[in-house]
Amino acid sequence: MNNPTLALHESMELHEALNFKTLCIAKSKLMQGLVFDQELKALMQKDVTQSIQQIAELQAIYAKAPFQAPVPSSPTPITH
Repeated sequence: MNNPTLALHESMELHEALNFKTLCIAKSKLMQGLVFDQELKALMQKDVTQSIQQIAELQAIYAKAPFQAPVPSSPTPITH
């Protein structure tokens, strides 16, 4: 069976999307420590959970890229 690969511009756009989602996780995690409203904090945690799932989905597509750059299996936590 033919294993299609992404075009170079698609690969670069996917790489940018992965970077963006990683930054979204970092920002949401950092800002949670500054937020006192519990509803907002829960919304930010939901964003983190969804972003992690979306990164996993993007990584599966990234496997079709004609080039490979190391992508961590899970984002490195900035805060604990």
